[in-house]
Amino acid sequence: MNPSILKFSPGAFLAPAVDWLNTNLHPLFAAISYVVEAVLSAIEAALLFVPPFALIAIVVVAAFLAVNLRAAILAGLCLGFCLIVGLWTASMQTVALVTVAVLISVLIAFPIGVLCSRYKTLEAFVRPVLDVMQTVPPWVYLIPAVMIFSLGRVPAIIATIVYGIPPMLRLTTLAFNQVPHEYVELGSAIGAPPRSVLWKIEIPLAKQTLLVGLNQCILLSLAMVVLAGLVGAGGLGAEVTRGLTRMEMGLGLRAGLAIVAVALLLDRVSRGLLDRDRGPRAA
Repeated sequence: MNPSILKFSPGAFLAPAVDWLNTNLHPLFAAISYVVEAVLSAIEAALLFVPPFALIAIVVVAAFLAVNLRAAILAGLCLGFCLIVGLWTASMQTVALVTVAVLISVLIAFPIGVLCSRYKTLEAFVRPVLDVMQTVPPWVYLIPAVMIFSLGRVPAIIATIVYGIPPMLRLTTLAFNQVPHEYVELGSAIGAPPRSVLWKIEIPLAKQTLLVGLNQCILLSLAMVVLAGLVGAGGLGAEVTRGLTRMEMGLGLRAGLAIVAVALLLDRVSRGLLDRDRGPRAA
């Protein structure tokens, strides 16, 4: 038997499918690109419009009011580091990129997670899909995204969304599965419509796990910024890529530490909100 007969190439099937999509659904993809670029540009412009020191002060005050003094000090140190190393613009571009990706990921993952908690058949179907999405290397997501949307920020956001959906979707399903059925039955017994039961009973009881899912979604989305730089998305990922291609250790190190600073800021603030909702902590 000829061994070549046993070879299987997914590209032989996927490439014609991508060509068909580009040919027949180009207006749809162009509209998606326009909307994503518009939202991303608006957030980025808003972050860069405010002077750096003023924005740092706003974030510090917001972190103090929303979390605690420790989170406010950490926020000031992280943003201050991004400023003093000369990567303020790139840092704000990265924050805008992560913000848009996380918002879209949550908008997709939350309703699907709620449906999975309602219908076990759907959950059984979605679970292996999520396993594949979390197992496939994130580099692979960039290939079809670039083939459809070309180079730029849109394919980077698409790949980041695909990478950030699984943790949010899994934890959303888990959060609603953990809601005691007695409370749901009580809401239905008193005549509350399903929408009121969802927003006034289930979501408040599931908020802790939902915040954990949001935290994981943020961190995994931020982990994609270096890959985003490879396809022309800009931000800190582009600085890391530039330092690598030019063999500039200083630039690559500064950009890498700036990514760490942004990750610490987002992680500690989101975790601080979670801990605050859990109740007062000891010391």
